[in-house]
Order: sequence, then structure tokens, then C-alpha cells
Amino acid sequence: MHQALKEAHNICKVLLRNGYDAHIINAPLQEELLSKSSTMSVDIASEADLATLDKIFPEAHFVAGDYALANALINDVSIRCYPMETRAAAHPELALMRISPTIVNRMSDEQRVKLMLATRHSCDEQAASAYEGFAVDEKNMCEAPIRFVGIPDETLRHNYLLAIRALRFAANFDCDIEPNTWLAIIRASGRVLDYAPAKDIMEEWRKVSAENMYRFVQLLFDAQILQGLIPEVASLTGVPEQKTENGIETVFDHTLACMKHYPEKDFHYDWLGTMATLFHDVGKLFTCEYFDGEWTFYQHHRVGAKVTRKILQRLHFSAVDIDLICHLVCYHMCFHFMLTDRGIRRFKALDEYPRLIAMARADLEARNASYTSFNHNMKYLGRAETPEQMLEPLLNGNEIMSVTNLAPGPLVGLIRDALLKAQISGDVTDAESARAFVKEYARKSVG
Repeated sequence: MHQALKEAHNICKVLLRNGYDAHIINAPLQEELLSKSSTMSVDIASEADLATLDKIFPEAHFVAGDYALANALINDVSIRCYPMETRAAAHPELALMRISPTIVNRMSDEQRVKLMLATRHSCDEQAASAYEGFAVDEKNMCEAPIRFVGIPDETLRHNYLLAIRALRFAANFDCDIEPNTWLAIIRASGRVLDYAPAKDIMEEWRKVSAENMYRFVQLLFDAQILQGLIPEVASLTGVPEQKTENGIETVFDHTLACMKHYPEKDFHYDWLGTMATLFHDVGKLFTCEYFDGEWTFYQHHRVGAKVTRKILQRLHFSAVDIDLICHLVCYHMCFHFMLTDRGIRRFKALDEYPRLIAMARADLEARNASYTSFNHNMKYLGRAETPEQMLEPLLNGNEIMSVTNLAPGPLVGLIRDALLKAQISGDVTDAESARAFVKEYARKSVG
């Protein structure tokens, strides 16, 4: 081993003892270059930053380099330290850095051709930016269409989470993805799921606005990522349902339409509600039946809530968010039926009932369906605030006629209204006092 490599090897051992990964970059190639040159220079890679290097090697005094993260002269050997690729979403082969800009500069033209270098590694200030890996304009914003810098496939190999970020930018900015960048994402769809942690993917997803989430989900599907991330939802593309009297659509298309309509009105920023809308029909995959010329999905809401819980746990959602989303999925059908006073009361007693109303509205708008039941329920929603004894009298018309021996007529209606007012005022509280009240009211009216 060349003396310069031995010195670099010792430095790497010191870094390892201090808890920082480090290795010599392509030791065989550097030994070949050292044998043909009088320059004592070695490139290493480490996860330690410049400040840490300077603390561990105070005599060497590491300083920022033109290409490398840090340079230092140790025992007449010029050491250049490059940052290691440590992100969880990076391709595993990148954990071992095989080439550096300095090594390339020291190589002959023939060696460069043989190497066929096609890699990108950034260690400038842009590395800390949210737009690292993307072409940006002078305002440090993504250009449109969205595109990776350099060779898209190689850029993506350094951080497969960039694929999710590109889809996020495209959805939030409502712009296209450059064709070569899009093809790189599709080619790497399997690796995105292999190497990008689900938790990190969801952190990117949470930065998608509620109003644009339907676009994001469509992009995930088109990029072949949704199929591996949430196969239960992607499979809804194969589940048909009736849209109108003469129309059929897939449950997946209907789901996207619902997600588009849900954030309207007063729910523009309701990310969790929009996420619940994504899963509201996932139970149809498991309950779908074709009978007598129709598609049925009995109890899909309850089955869907159980399936959603499993999915959200897999995606590392918090327990609070899981409970909320599953609750919305479980009860999203309640407002679709024409409710009685009792039904309205039971519905309004549910947690998050305004979100359930918004989900029902989105469902109707997605299908362009009739609002008859919806409007009826909205009209009577306020009645849930009224005590039951203020809605109906304790005695109906037949009971009033039986107690007072009156024949059917306008007087029975007057007594009924008077009885209801007496209940509201508190003068009548039970059936016995109601019978006494109507007897006395009839005696005075007839007399």
C-alpha cells in the first residue's frame, strides 16, 4: 500500500473510532494514480462535517475545499474529504463513494473514457435546499416543467425521495414534469418503494395541499408508485360502479372526483379530511358483488374503516390521525339517507359531523346526483338543537280526540298546538299533565 494511502487509512480509522463512517474513495484507482505522480494526495469520504473534522484533527486544521467538503495537509499528504451519501432514500450502491471530482481531474483522458463517469455529487450550499436535485430559477423556485438537474436517472439514484418530491411540486404548482424526468421516475418506481422509507414519503405527501391532493394521487398512480404504496386504493381502478342511470365508472375515478370536490366550501386546508375521502370507498374492493344486473357494496363503509386502519398503520400515521380518518370512513354514508328527527339527532351526535357532511356533498357532486335527501337533511339539521319535547306534542290528534271526546275538526289542531306551546313553556311535562291540559282546554273552548 502506498504511504499516502496508509496515512488516509489512519485518518479513516480515527473517524470510525469517533463514531463517523469513513472510507478511502476507490483505493485501487488512487494507488494507480499515486504510482504515476509525485503528488501525495488522497480522497476520502466521511459523514463528518467540516466543523467535526476540525475538532477531531485540530493540528491538521481542515478547511473548506473548492470541490471537496474539506482539505488538510497531514504528514505531507494532502487529504480531501468528501461527504458520504447517508440518506435513507438513496440507492445502496451510493453508500460507497467510488469517484470524486478530484480523482477525475487527476485521471488521463484514456482513463476517463474507460470509466464512463456519469455521476453527480453536490456539496455546495444548494445541498441543504428543498430544491436540491431540481432545476431552479433565479428565485430559487422549481422551473416549469419540473425537471431533475444533470442526468435524471443518476440524479434520482442519489435520493429516490426526489421522485415523490417531483410529483408534489407538479401537483402543488399545477405544472408538467419534463419527459426525461418523468421517465426516470417511472423506471425507478420500484426502487422508490424499496429505498424511500414510508415515513419519509408521507412527510412529502403532507406538504401537498388539500385542494391539489387528487392530482398528486393521480400522479402517484401514473408513475406506478401508488400500486406498491397503497395497492388497496390502486386496485379500485378495476372495480366498476354505477355513475348515472346509463353510465359506469371505476371506483378509483370516483374517488379522485370526490377528493377534488371535498376541499371546496370551507375545507380548503383540510388535509386529513381529504385523506379520509381518498379511503372512503376502499371497502368497495372487498364488498363488491354483481347481482341482478347491478353492482352492490353493502357495508363497504365499515369494512373500509377496518382496511383503512391497517393501511394507515403501515404508513406510520399517528394514532390520533388514524382514529379520525377511520371514523370519517366508517360514518361517511350516514348523511346520504333522508333522516328523521331521531336520525338527525344521532348524526349530529357523531364527532366531526361537518366533515361527514362535506364528504356527502363531495360524493354527490362527483356523481352529479340528486340533492333531495341532502337538502332535506340540511334543512332539518337545526332541529337537532331543539329538545324533543319541543318538536312533537305528547299527545297526537287521535289521543286528543279520545281524551276530550271531540270529533275530528279544527279544534283538535288548535288543542294540539296549544299543548306543544305548554310543553315548551314547561307547564306540561308528562303524559298525565298533557291529558289534564287538553281536557281543560277543550272544556273552555266548547263552553
